[in-house]
Amino acid sequence: VQLVESGGGLVQAGGSLRLSCAASGIIFRLYAMTWYRQAPGKQRELVAVITSGGSTNYADSVKGRFTISRDNAENTVYLQMNSLKPEDTGDYYCNTRDWRTSRDYWGQGTQVTVSS
Repeated sequence: VQLVESGGGLVQAGGSLRLSCAASGIIFRLYAMTWYRQAPGKQRELVAVITSGGSTNYADSVKGRFTISRDNAENTVYLQMNSLKPEDTGDYYCNTRDWRTSRDYWGQGTQVTVSS
């Protein structure tokens, strides 16, 4: 299983970024996909999740600003981030869990920096 994130960068507060996570080695449409982030000096936290059926859930801190979506034809999950704030700064990771083994798979992360 391989997860490859892209789309991070430096943006001013109020700006937008779209992160992508390309998955391989799994039957993508069967897996829930999750975005996590880790700010400097803080624990990794869940940002958004999308189930195999397309249901979504978000951390309270990003509701109304971030949108998670998936393209099963492209084996890719996206995170559209709008109205970015400096506190959104961190490394963003894509994750999925094999429901048969409970093994977690992680991408290498993509860095998001929001300047004030």
